[in-house]
Amino acid sequence: MLLNEGEIRIPSGCAISGFISRDGNRVNGSKIVKSISYMHDRSNGLGGGFAGYGIYPEYKDLYAFHVFYSSNAAREQTERFLDRHFDVVNLSRIPTKKIPAITNEPLIWRYFVNPLPTKIASSQLDEKEFVAKCVIRINNDIEGAYVFSSGKNMGVFKAVGYPEDVGEFYRLDEYDGYAWTAHGRYPTNTPGWWGGAHPFALLDYTIVHNGEISSYDANRRFIEMFGYKCTLLTDTEVITYIIDYLHRKQGLCLEDIASVIASPFWSEIEQMEPEKAEKLKYFRNAFSSLLITGPFSIILGYTGGIMALNDRLKLRSMVVAEKNDMVYISSEECAIRAICPDVENVWSPRGGQPVIVNLNEEGKKKCL
Repeated sequence: MLLNEGEIRIPSGCAISGFISRDGNRVNGSKIVKSISYMHDRSNGLGGGFAGYGIYPEYKDLYAFHVFYSSNAAREQTERFLDRHFDVVNLSRIPTKKIPAITNEPLIWRYFVNPLPTKIASSQLDEKEFVAKCVIRINNDIEGAYVFSSGKNMGVFKAVGYPEDVGEFYRLDEYDGYAWTAHGRYPTNTPGWWGGAHPFALLDYTIVHNGEISSYDANRRFIEMFGYKCTLLTDTEVITYIIDYLHRKQGLCLEDIASVIASPFWSEIEQMEPEKAEKLKYFRNAFSSLLITGPFSIILGYTGGIMALNDRLKLRSMVVAEKNDMVYISSEECAIRAICPDVENVWSPRGGQPVIVNLNEEGKKKCL
């Protein structure tokens, strides 16, 4: 019998890895698969996944929807919805490879779409808000359908299985991207299922997460006041929506977002220079319900960059390293050296200290 989220408790683990070429050089997906495979024992086969940026250059101006379906009826209902709201330029099954380690897969489809201008105008929303609301509506209202990736020129690939098997299943060696993130899941409170694997995504934001969020209920109650729906019953989902809300809707920069979700303690704020202290006090008061408590390390992917962040007590491991234009981030140094043996400038960020890496001007010209 398939267990639902929340029915059993399993001891914790998880592995995360990611890298970006600041020059915008596209790196084959086999690299990120190799990296995460070196942390095999940090996951238990209940979930693995990847996010790649710059992987659809031929459709870079279109939203790429990756969708799980539990039935053809769900697919048909979703496609009717898409036809009413989007110009569907291309649709097909996502190419996969049959392997013994990946079983019970749902129907997995991909759509390259543009929102219909008439629908955007009648909604009185901007384009990204229109697309986000459509994604949330599908996931909330159509039983058996889950849009698990919805950004431009990027895609999420995830499943129940060890991450190296998931990479082989999705044939990631056929994709090239300027940035990749990966996750090996070892669920803390829930059994594995396809929707609960990482990364979690909305538009071009993706999150991979190692840890356990003790503030989930407070975070969820706050974020759902602004139209988001946490339907997957896993704590990581809410981080994705928090990032979208603070960055896209509130216009906060990534450094300030880090100061909201991994805020310094009040005792530390009181010792800061008055101007900085005043700003952080404002964040603590205005967004108190978005402070993420509990142990975590995350990698955020977005168009043009990645950000890594630990909880303010640094209760989960994270290593960063560089080599030429490449920046690598991982739970363990071995996963970095597996794909770049002569890596340089290896360090471990402090708790609450964001590591933000963006494409340089050359990279932006190539990829954006």
